[in-house]
Amino acid sequence: MGHRGAPANLPACGGPRVLPVRRHGLGAHAARGPPGGGRAGGALLRGARLASPRLVTRGRTLAALAFLQPGTLGPLQLPNRVIRAGTGESMADVDGVVSEGYVDLHRALARGGVGLSFTGHMYVHPRGRYGPRQAGIHSDDVLGPLRRVTDAVHREGGRIFAQIAHAGSQSMVADNDPLAVSAVPNVMTGRHVAEASDEELQEAVAAFAAAARRAVEAGFDGVHVHGANGYLISQSRSPLTNRRTDSWGGTRERRESFAFAVVRAVRDAVPSDRGLTMKLGLRDMVDSPGGLSVEDAVEGAMGLVAAGLDGIEISSNLMSDYVSASIRAYVAVDRTRALEDWLVHRLHKGPEPEHYFLPLAQELRRRVDTTVILVGGLRRAQTMSGLVENGDADFLSLARPLIREPDLVRKLADGTADEAACVSCNICLMHDEHHPLQCWRIPRTRLWEHVRYRLSGGFKETGTGRKPRAH
Repeated sequence: MGHRGAPANLPACGGPRVLPVRRHGLGAHAARGPPGGGRAGGALLRGARLASPRLVTRGRTLAALAFLQPGTLGPLQLPNRVIRAGTGESMADVDGVVSEGYVDLHRALARGGVGLSFTGHMYVHPRGRYGPRQAGIHSDDVLGPLRRVTDAVHREGGRIFAQIAHAGSQSMVADNDPLAVSAVPNVMTGRHVAEASDEELQEAVAAFAAAARRAVEAGFDGVHVHGANGYLISQSRSPLTNRRTDSWGGTRERRESFAFAVVRAVRDAVPSDRGLTMKLGLRDMVDSPGGLSVEDAVEGAMGLVAAGLDGIEISSNLMSDYVSASIRAYVAVDRTRALEDWLVHRLHKGPEPEHYFLPLAQELRRRVDTTVILVGGLRRAQTMSGLVENGDADFLSLARPLIREPDLVRKLADGTADEAACVSCNICLMHDEHHPLQCWRIPRTRLWEHVRYRLSGGFKETGTGRKPRAH
């Protein structure tokens, strides 16, 4: 299970070859090269073409639904381009063991037609646990229930990756002795954690590798490394939170060394028939100047692809506020939809835009030869098809829409829906680490449960002195 083609050391800024922007139309089917994303066969899906548009779904041809066409992600052939984005399920016990509800959720997503699911982030080490209801992949004791998850997904014909993560100083667990790359307050929570030693960072890298091996043993089809949204890998990549002057920091290249070491170690732990992707922050979205820039983040992405990634899911890096930086509200909600969903405060406001990470995806596409996974405010079938057809993204990942409608992909395919019912109210995210993941707008009575919980003071401060944030 050796590493495939990674250089011995972190590449210089040049990294893999820089590519021009490429755009590919979608017409008659034509295969292109071997599988393997940017490393083995180029950015595969940019060259893929649609099958003959003869299959009609309630008056629409599949040529109009480019995101429903098969695609290749590393070694995997997937039935469509829709991925369930990693979303915290809050369905684990105090030991990180997942519940039957967790199994049922992922079974429903596979049955509902997603091409691939990313789990919510699972902690690789107890010191990297984000919250008390978070699933873990830190111990062999969790493997039995995780095998039930993968078995359930595979019986439905689905594929699933284990998303693995270390929260760093963004942990909301009061007594888990978390790590920080440097001794600076966490940008989002304000939590102050002592600087990790070299040995502690090496231990964290080893924990990622061990978690990846467990994912393979549990039957996952691949591993998705969480390198975004303010967690430990994000903290290592930003000059705001990495003030080190040793081999882990001090220059742009050395600030990428922790992320690079993680990807190398995970690639070595994952066999060639399993996929390896990464959720990667491409810009700090904070008020303070001097954070990680898009230019530097993309330079770093080149090295991570060389280290063995099959694809990159775009996201934000450090965040001062999760909603404004990564989970924007009321995407594509016009007056009619606001009225239907009792959103009185939105009746005189226009819809928020879709695909808000598109500029970051386009910059990554322009400069790095890899499979691009776009997340962030994707709601309408027409929008999603255009993104794939124009070559802006190879795969599309959705989080909130699939909370409300785990069968959304099937609805879009059979023509019973043209857009997601989700109104991006973000109530589901307020209940992160309070209740199991669910939409609080259906049935309508659940809204009143939310109101009662809020009025009763249920969203109280955590042991860290800060309110938990969604991921």
